[in-house]
Amino acid sequence: MDTSALVDWIRRFRDVTAEKRDWLTELDSAIGDADHGANMARGMDAVVAKLDAGVPATVDELLKTVGMTLVSSVGGASGPLYGTLFLRMGMAAGPVTELDAAALAGSLRAGLDGIVARGKAEAGDKTMFDAMAPAVDAFDSAISGGGDLAAAATAAAEAAAAGRDATEPLVARKGRASYLGERSAGHLDPGAASTTLLFESLAEASRDSS
Repeated sequence: MDTSALVDWIRRFRDVTAEKRDWLTELDSAIGDADHGANMARGMDAVVAKLDAGVPATVDELLKTVGMTLVSSVGGASGPLYGTLFLRMGMAAGPVTELDAAALAGSLRAGLDGIVARGKAEAGDKTMFDAMAPAVDAFDSAISGGGDLAAAATAAAEAAAAGRDATEPLVARKGRASYLGERSAGHLDPGAASTTLLFESLAEASRDSS
């Protein structure tokens, strides 16, 4: 994926967060502060506005721009976490103008590691990690098995969706939802839901760029 394809991914994610804003807010109203949809939509609007003003020439600067904008414009935990994802991805990518499938896999893995370092989440905590980690693992597995970028991104999106759905019966152990204890069970985690949208957008952008 070159920078134009990466920007296409970001724009698609912005569009779907706007489309699903009320759904994300509904999920968050059940176990959080009822602001995840609004926060993500506002943050992604700010990102696209920044890119409309000028797209950086290299992948690292592009992803840094995305990450810094999210950190500065998104409230709650999602801003720092999504910001860290893109910042770490940019650091791993380096000053290149495109990423092949293996390089993108490495960047996604670095982003996931950044989220873990920042949020200290583990599998089963009922957070975005429960969608992110399976997605990154599936991406890696597809690449290792000889799959191309589009196939790997599709596998990642499917794994993210499965991880999102698996959060429903869980009792939250991290974040605002953990204050509810047993009452947090029976609801999808909103962070896992938005993470799934991120990977579904990547899959769409990857198919169109291949």
